[in-house]
Amino acid sequence: MRIGAHMSVSGRKFMAIESGKELGCEAIQVFVRNVRGWTSGPLKEKEIEDFKNKKEELKDEIWPIISHNSYLVNLASLDKEILEKSYIAMLDELSKVDQLNIEYENMHPGVIPISDKKEITKIEALTQIAGQLNKLIEATKSSKVIILLETTAGQGKGLGNKFHHYKTILDKIQEKNRIGICFDTAHSFAAGYDFSTKKGYEEMWNEFDDVIGLKYLFAFHLNDTNKECGSRVDRHTHIGQGKIGKEPFGFFINDERFRDMPGILETPKGKDMKEDLMNLKTLKSLRKK
Repeated sequence: MRIGAHMSVSGRKFMAIESGKELGCEAIQVFVRNVRGWTSGPLKEKEIEDFKNKKEELKDEIWPIISHNSYLVNLASLDKEILEKSYIAMLDELSKVDQLNIEYENMHPGVIPISDKKEITKIEALTQIAGQLNKLIEATKSSKVIILLETTAGQGKGLGNKFHHYKTILDKIQEKNRIGICFDTAHSFAAGYDFSTKKGYEEMWNEFDDVIGLKYLFAFHLNDTNKECGSRVDRHTHIGQGKIGKEPFGFFINDERFRDMPGILETPKGKDMKEDLMNLKTLKSLRKK
């Protein structure tokens, strides 16, 4: 597995790639736009050029790169205004990611809305998400960017805590070469998938392959969690310091099926990134020689 971390783009976007190299990352994740607001200005030509040049310069050391979308996006929303804003924000995300030659755009599937006027079932919500994704893929049909649906803890009304949720979406996607899955260890453990033993790990992937198909798996978020398995609470913590423990991460890292896939840290950190260094060191120590 290609181990890395989420890197800040504050200052200039290409510096995220430089920071990744300095930390010893083999892959990175970034934000390409404001993730806590609906609007985002266009990328400047210099910004695009610098990022693409740095990406090309370090192409043998850092690959692939993932972009993570805005936390506001909810393609399951019943509110027409929010749904429209979510669609426009995602379209902007995909456009920017394409301009920067980034390979993957990561997103959470969505949240079932709470409404006094109308109730929506999980199947209806998942079907709506698939419909919105089809529109987005059609609107960006010249792009090769793959949209990754991230596994979730299922906190509150969140969708994506069960593998069959993704099957429902994937079955309805028309251009299946533009869609995939990002497996988040903290989220899926909290969702009830216990991979803390080798037996549990293999059973989980057998289920994943039966329900979704391993061909749709493209990336990982490697995070420990301080919440119990099945808690459905999303709380990231440092590798080996949570309920998952250190050893199970070795199952992922040394799995030959995932050799060229990115494994991205999203663990808590400060500006000096010493926590990233610590977690990267822990993960790399689990590699079999």
